[in-house]
Amino acid sequence: MANEVVAPAPSLPRRLIAFYQDVVAEMRKVTWPDRPQVQQLAIGVVLLSLFVGAIIGVLDLVLQGLLVRLIPSLFGA
Repeated sequence: MANEVVAPAPSLPRRLIAFYQDVVAEMRKVTWPDRPQVQQLAIGVVLLSLFVGAIIGVLDLVLQGLLVRLIPSLFGA
């Protein structure tokens, strides 16, 4: 059996400092969107959300009307 020497892990403060430095290095690589791009995407998200909400609302009304009429007629009311 081979005896391997394992180096001790760095202390917690050193690991935190290394983590912070890695985060800063990665954040410098990020390409951030400009203001018009953010506005355009935000408007798109709002419009898509309104569209999906409208579809769900229409389906709710249709199914509610159908089930309110259908279920009582099944039981002879």
